[in-house]
Amino acid sequence: MTLADDQRMIRAAIVAARSASDADVPVGAVVFDADGVEVARAANAREAASDPTAHAEILALRAAAKIYGDGWRLEGATLAVTLEPCTMCAGALVLARVSRVVFGAWEPKTGAVGSLWDVVRDKRLTYRPQVRGGVLEDECAGLLEDFFREQRA
Repeated sequence: MTLADDQRMIRAAIVAARSASDADVPVGAVVFDADGVEVARAANAREAASDPTAHAEILALRAAAKIYGDGWRLEGATLAVTLEPCTMCAGALVLARVSRVVFGAWEPKTGAVGSLWDVVRDKRLTYRPQVRGGVLEDECAGLLEDFFREQRA
């Protein structure tokens, strides 16, 4: 996939992020098939669902698994997300065998795809997706900055 393809995917994730409830951190995730066709999308819903696992990535992976692949394997798929995945989400996308991960903003406090940890490229794993980070980084980071500025006000 080209950078232009990845930017298109991150733009879709930004739209998904904007659909998060006012109480949820605006993170969006979209799963695309091997041809770049959208399969599923989600926004963070931890607060709305009272569910600590309701991260955008997990919700999008669950939705995609119901309609793509063999029920849980998402081989050939790309996960586009506005924020670098945490350890839970990184582990889930590896276990789902997502082929590519594209993300926007880096997360130095909890990121597990290159910042704090690099779960997805650990050489001890038998499955490692390709990664491209920092795609439309400023726009993705801006969503978070605006949200937290409003929370503090």
